[in-house]
Amino acid sequence: MPELTWQKSSYSAEAANCLFVAAAPTGTVHLRESDAPDTVLTTTRPRMRELIRTLKAQPPAS
Repeated sequence: MPELTWQKSSYSAEAANCLFVAAAPTGTVHLRESDAPDTVLTTTRPRMRELIRTLKAQPPAS
């Protein structure tokens, strides 16, 4: 697998808990959390898009 270029999510503040995202040339999307960088979740672009759409549609947690 080629080297991934990780980007910090724009929704991550300057705190310790940050989400990093990388897009592979194969079209897959990789996610990792700053506290556990060796644990990587992999999904497809359409599934990631649907997750974001669903999360945006949810009311804010109180």
